[in-house]
Amino acid sequence: MTVPPRRARPRRATIVQGLVIALCVAILAGCHSGAPRAWRLTDVRGHLPDLRFRLLDGAGRTVTAQQFRGENVLLYFGYTHCPDACPLTMTHLHQVMVDLGPLATRVRIRFISVDPARDTPPVVQQYAAAFDPRAVGLTGDMTEIESLAKRYRVAFKRGPDLPGGGYEVTHSSAIYVFDTRGRARLIASPADTDADIAHDLRTLIGTEGSG
Repeated sequence: MTVPPRRARPRRATIVQGLVIALCVAILAGCHSGAPRAWRLTDVRGHLPDLRFRLLDGAGRTVTAQQFRGENVLLYFGYTHCPDACPLTMTHLHQVMVDLGPLATRVRIRFISVDPARDTPPVVQQYAAAFDPRAVGLTGDMTEIESLAKRYRVAFKRGPDLPGGGYEVTHSSAIYVFDTRGRARLIASPADTDADIAHDLRTLIGTEGSG
C-alpha cells in the first residue's frame, strides 16, 4: 500500500494532544529532577508498568508482549485514518530506524490501533508496514485497547461523524520506549527529533544487561 505524504494541519485536536503529552512528560520528568540527565528523552523507568498486552497481529493471531521479549520496542498508539499525526510519527520512526543503521535489527516498531472498528488486523498491519517493513500493526477489541491505553496513560476519544462520512479520533501522540525485558524506559514527544530518539536507543542498546 502506498501512503501519500500528508501536510500537517493545525487543528484543535492536535493542540489538545500536545497539551496532554506535555503534561504527562512534565509530571514524569519531575520524578527525576534531582538526578543528572543521562537521556535526551524523558526517563520513566520505575514510573510506568512493564509492557504487557494481548492483541491480534496482521494475520489475526493472538500475540502477547512476552513473545516480543529480547527486542527494544518503540510503541505508538494511533489509527490508519489519521489525517496528520500518525503518518508524520510513523515517518519519523522510520527515519529513526534508518539512523540506527545495523542496530535497527534490535529494535521493533509496534503500532497499536485505537480505532479497532475500522482497523482490522490486515489493515493495521499493511498500514504500519507501509512506513517501515520492521513495523508491526496490532489491534483487538475495544475493551482490550482501552485497558492498554489506561495502563500507559494514553488518551483517545472518537469524534462526531463528519459531513462527508467517517470520523476522526483524537489521541495522544507519545512514543514509548521499552527495553528487551519489556520495561518502560523512555517517552518521546512529537517535539523530540530523530537524532534524540536514535541517540537514546543507541545508549539503551549499549547498556542492555547492566540492570
